[in-house]
Amino acid sequence: MNQSPIDELIAGQLPGHALQQGFYRSAEIFEKEIQRIFLKSWLYVGHHSQVPEIGDFLVFHIAGESIIIVRSADDQINALINVCRHRGSRVCLEEQGNAARFVCPYHAWTYDLEGNLKGAPQVMDKIDIGKYSLRRVKLENFHGMLFINFDDNAEFEPIATDLDTPLAPYDIANTKVAHRQNYPIKSNWKLAVENFCECYHCIPAHREFAVGHGRARPVEKVTELREEVIGRAVACGLTSDRLDVTWDTSQPIGLDRDFDRYPLLKGQVTGSRDGKPVAPLLGTIKDYDGGATDLQIGPVSYGLLYCDHVVLYRFTPTAIDTTDCEITWLVRDSAVEGEHYKLDDLIWLWDVTTIADKRIIQDNQYGVNSRFFVPGPFTPMEICTQRFTEWYLDIISE
Repeated sequence: MNQSPIDELIAGQLPGHALQQGFYRSAEIFEKEIQRIFLKSWLYVGHHSQVPEIGDFLVFHIAGESIIIVRSADDQINALINVCRHRGSRVCLEEQGNAARFVCPYHAWTYDLEGNLKGAPQVMDKIDIGKYSLRRVKLENFHGMLFINFDDNAEFEPIATDLDTPLAPYDIANTKVAHRQNYPIKSNWKLAVENFCECYHCIPAHREFAVGHGRARPVEKVTELREEVIGRAVACGLTSDRLDVTWDTSQPIGLDRDFDRYPLLKGQVTGSRDGKPVAPLLGTIKDYDGGATDLQIGPVSYGLLYCDHVVLYRFTPTAIDTTDCEITWLVRDSAVEGEHYKLDDLIWLWDVTTIADKRIIQDNQYGVNSRFFVPGPFTPMEICTQRFTEWYLDIISE
């Protein structure tokens, strides 16, 4: 029996090496990724402070799909597929706002904030309106972070069970969005994730980050500093919990989770231009312990947790060779811009780092597109990226 192109790629993949060119350029593979990964994983779509009032909504887009995230009259947040049940038009054309109802601009079919059909001109009394509600997807409000999953059978409980305690001191539910920014990248989504997973490139490419973050050093070089940070955690109001269930092929898809605190360097206490505080301490945190935490929930949602602010990353494929990288900066909800924090100082580090990453990833895509590209071996500081590719191959080949 002849092998499929995907089977041939998988069969030719060398262990411990980067993925072959075809994984980044095949339309067939991209569609399989959407079906097997993105329609079955927990995806971060926003913070609940972005929809504080009844009727507030925002729209999330991924690979041709559009989802309305809206707070309804019962003060619940719903995720509605933005496709009219009549002839398929987009119902909501704005990216965010407030609405009492959603009216399809094509034929005026009208839906309430729960997605129930409330009006259909000329046929309202001729159809079973209960059959024509907007389709809903699962939504979890976890510490104020909103995650959706297109799979009706998906479970979130393992993530909540493992991360509730370590996340508690940050009180992310009682933060607010200080800034959001999208960095569109002309690359396949995997190159963006692979870059984010490793810090082998941090010293040559991100001097602003590398000067103050132990993540930019080999693990053995910062082991002692790391244990000192962990030892100070409880006294500073944090926890000493560590968790690593990322890229684990033995679990259901989409339950990846990671919580790993590491040291900051040279007396720095947060992620900023000079390593000095940029906002009020979060939640019940009492003092700076000299560390930062990497957070992962699902395959494409990441966080950097400092004692005084949180940075959330989301990688979203928009096409086979384009990816949105959206960053959200969170501060304590009582913090006032200009009085308790300066926005430029707050976003500086991860703005300059992501601008550099955008260039790096796009250059990576250009090179991968070359007729002469041959994947090379991973290094010890790329172990997380190697685990990602192994997980990916396992998922895509099932």
